[in-house]
Amino acid sequence: MPAGAVGVLAPEPVRMLPPAVRPPLRLVASNGTLSLGQRGGREGEALVEEIPAIRLTRRGRLVVTMMASVAAVTLAVALASAVDAAPPLIDHVTTVSAGLTLSEIAATQLPSLSIQDAVARIQLANGLSTSQVHAGQSLLIPALP
Repeated sequence: MPAGAVGVLAPEPVRMLPPAVRPPLRLVASNGTLSLGQRGGREGEALVEEIPAIRLTRRGRLVVTMMASVAAVTLAVALASAVDAAPPLIDHVTTVSAGLTLSEIAATQLPSLSIQDAVARIQLANGLSTSQVHAGQSLLIPALP
């Protein structure tokens, strides 16, 4: 034997533990009853197979939510288009003079209403999205109820 090989240690073999013996698996329903296999140590006893509860995944919940949202929007659009809002009854037409604002016109033309309500009615009757008016513009003045 060579002199240099005396101090070299050979690794010891690793001993693996045998796998633990596990009992056989049994199927158990969510309420704790056995659905298949043995019950109480008796073999061959017929068991009623229960339907498992439905569990929605994250994707399933998203799909259900999206379907409900689409249904709600569709219903809202259908109802909104089915309801025909009657156009406001027009009492007369007035022409905007130089320097007048829509608030001043509303106050003089519809004095029984608050200025905000009068402006809103004039905007609705004329299809205006802002309160900007210019000299020479014709405005429809709605009739009061």
